[in-house]
Amino acid sequence: MYAFEYRRPTSLAEAVSILGQSEEGKILAGGQTLLPTLKQRLAQPTELIDLSRLPELKGIREDGDGLFIGAYTRHAEVAHGDLVKQRIPALAALAGEIGDRQVRNLGTLGGSIANADPAADYPAAVVGLKAVVKTDRREIACDDFFTGLFETALEPGELIVGVRFARPEKAGYAKFRNPASRYAMVGVCVAKFGDGVRVAVTGAGGSVFRVPEMEAALAKDFRPDAVAGIAVPADGLNSDMHGSAEYRAHLVTVMAKRAVESCG
Repeated sequence: MYAFEYRRPTSLAEAVSILGQSEEGKILAGGQTLLPTLKQRLAQPTELIDLSRLPELKGIREDGDGLFIGAYTRHAEVAHGDLVKQRIPALAALAGEIGDRQVRNLGTLGGSIANADPAADYPAAVVGLKAVVKTDRREIACDDFFTGLFETALEPGELIVGVRFARPEKAGYAKFRNPASRYAMVGVCVAKFGDGVRVAVTGAGGSVFRVPEMEAALAKDFRPDAVAGIAVPADGLNSDMHGSAEYRAHLVTVMAKRAVESCG
């Protein structure tokens, strides 16, 4: 690792101030991506700003008909939280499939979506469950938050405070995971709301995306068979040693069907 200054603020205002004054500061939450990056010397921050002492960023609470989850809330807390299981069980199930037990006990919601890994699970939940990302400056709608490969709408120095997830009538998540990394080769979140259906796909492309054809079909007939004959184009999808673009396109349909089946 390179030399850096370690900072551990005790309030959100202090964290924002340190980040704003830092020349090349990096936020440290669960550290599941940042620490390996530092070990490989792929990043050279001047400061590490540890958010572990900020109570404003932790916890799960009801927010109207939905749930607000603090940015520093760990995956395991989402997976096992009674409120999540009661209000949005599909979100709890999704969090329970992230990585392994060690990752779930350290990784955080805010860190995951800020990193915007194209194979991460949470982006599908954020987009599929009509979430709103709250920062220290504003609120960002889910369809505007993820902008590309490891890219988000966050501005320099902007800090995620938490995420509000809307409560669907029904929702489900299914993924085909890489057996080694447990990242999603393809993951699909399907959610039915009073005003329509959302189908969000992670792992298949450079960033999370929706499938309007499947959404329209499920709005008319919310059954697995409704999407069985709908295929997404392979053009632009990821292709690597683990699976071709054509294979991932096929998996989108398969996982969408399984996500609908899991809704009960």
